[in-house]
Amino acid sequence: MKILLASQSPRRKELLSSLGFDFEVVKIDCEEILPENTAIENAAAYLSELKANAFSGLAEGQVLLTADTVVAIDGQILGKPKDEEDARQMLRNLSGKTHQVYTGITLKKGNKTITETDVADVELDLLTDDEIDYYIQKYKPFDKAGSYGVQEWLGMAKIRKIAGSFYTIMGLPTHLVYKILNEI
Repeated sequence: MKILLASQSPRRKELLSSLGFDFEVVKIDCEEILPENTAIENAAAYLSELKANAFSGLAEGQVLLTADTVVAIDGQILGKPKDEEDARQMLRNLSGKTHQVYTGITLKKGNKTITETDVADVELDLLTDDEIDYYIQKYKPFDKAGSYGVQEWLGMAKIRKIAGSFYTIMGLPTHLVYKILNEI
């Protein structure tokens, strides 16, 4: 079985490799647009499946893996920041509160598609403007939903509590991926 990882995320590549799977990275061109009334808890799965369905040319014996991560707080989805000010606003919004991180995965083999979502609650300490500026300048979190990476300084210094999988927050619920890949 050959695994195709449809993600440019270095974190997802690292996690899948650490699970012990050999894989090839493939690129999917797909506009990631959520329908207006999509429930927050379904958003990551919807986007993951959208990417999987946009891939053509899956050969016999190949498994496609797609994923998407959504950060949500107070009924609002925080995507990837457009610029420094957007990142600053997101981090101010998350400061001192608990938010949810949803990661949806889709595995496709032949005509079978499996999509699952995992969620983790993340409680952040208060962030000062200086801490926010430091983090943005040093770590450039512009490719991360919610403007932060759990594995970076902000995660190490400011996450007070996590309820759920650390790896779901990092962008790949490894326990689900491992289970499903072993089943198929």
